[in-house]
Amino acid sequence: MRTAFLLTLLASALAAQSIVFQHATIIDGTGRVRKEASLQIDGNRIAGINLPLVRGSGTVDCRGKFIIPGIVNAHGHLGVTRGTTSAPENYTPENVAAQLDQYARYGVTAVLSLGLNRDLIYDLRAKQKLGEFAREGAVIFTAGRGIGVPNGAPPLNVAADQVYRPATADEARAAVREMAAHDPDIIKIWVDDIRGTMPKMQPDVYRAVIEEARRNHLRVAAHIYYTADAAALVDLGVDVIAHSIRDRDVDLGLVKAMKQKGVYYIPTLELDDSFFLFADHPDLLNEPFLAGALSPDVKAMLASREWRDKVRNDPATPKNRQSFEMALRNLKAMHAGGVDIALGTDSGATPLRIQGYAEHLEMELMKRAGLSPMEILVSATRVSAEVCGSKDRGTLEEGKRADFIILDEDPLEDIRNTRKISAVWHDGNKVPSQGANQ
Repeated sequence: MRTAFLLTLLASALAAQSIVFQHATIIDGTGRVRKEASLQIDGNRIAGINLPLVRGSGTVDCRGKFIIPGIVNAHGHLGVTRGTTSAPENYTPENVAAQLDQYARYGVTAVLSLGLNRDLIYDLRAKQKLGEFAREGAVIFTAGRGIGVPNGAPPLNVAADQVYRPATADEARAAVREMAAHDPDIIKIWVDDIRGTMPKMQPDVYRAVIEEARRNHLRVAAHIYYTADAAALVDLGVDVIAHSIRDRDVDLGLVKAMKQKGVYYIPTLELDDSFFLFADHPDLLNEPFLAGALSPDVKAMLASREWRDKVRNDPATPKNRQSFEMALRNLKAMHAGGVDIALGTDSGATPLRIQGYAEHLEMELMKRAGLSPMEILVSATRVSAEVCGSKDRGTLEEGKRADFIILDEDPLEDIRNTRKISAVWHDGNKVPSQGANQ
């Protein structure tokens, strides 16, 4: 009798933690769509889709709504910017937490901070897992500092303890071993001469990084610009090409090699577009969806005629436009060749790459390159979670984390409808969100 009573109490407690989102169209991140369906969560996990309703469960009527997994940004940055500044002093727990919260408001429930991190990031990641830091913010995945080049890439205002810059293969191996002790989710390298203006990482150095990463059971993501560098890195066993190839049309041999080796491609179209987007389209500043992501000083800068004229007259702007168009073409070629495409934006690397908003813009640009809305959603969720090394995020399946976005309109009809956010649920909790009309 007592056992039955305790079991009843336990069942009631479990039911109280269960919430069923009913009558929704569920786009689960695997390529499947279920109409007039229900999604059940138990605590911070997904129990399943279309399960029998348990007495005592909470219910949410999602009639006319669309549910997609939380967006995963497989190439972002944390703590680098604040307002219009990019500076080492910006890398603080408070600033990182604010940026994670901003990502989450826009439905980005996980972010891979792909380099430029202080070692503080490992402590913040550990505290977040314990619920002691940025509980409502996007989940941290990290590449730690990353490995760049002395007097070369990355050409950003960061401190010496935000990026390794080895001069030799031995120094590169030592950098990998030092990072490995912190258990990063991936290793980042920069292989780029910034259009011929800086020294580029030498092949013996990046070969050493890849080999040492393998010894430590770590994957490697590479910042690149040129086709030849991408091909050399793929040949050596790199796992992720973290930007578009932008010097020329990609050759089919490289596409085939990436497909065969399972190398992920992150186009970061928004990176190149950001150089001139707001100068070309200042009317975007009137969008309510963007407003919540802009600090007053960034908004004032983008609204300034002086800033717009500076961009338009910058000799680099035509080159950036050419890079953008090449990035679109090469994404189309990679996709046609069956390469796994993940979503990344480089948001947070500069004030122009706006965290949260950039991820929705990237999806719009991926559509322009020829991907269908369904393919884009799979890239932005399941595939990006794979790049992060996450096995419990990215899709709406039994046992996965309860990270999802409830939308007012169908993203399969128009990918821009990912901006029509009704609610964001993160780890089983409803968190503040930036709706289209807010």
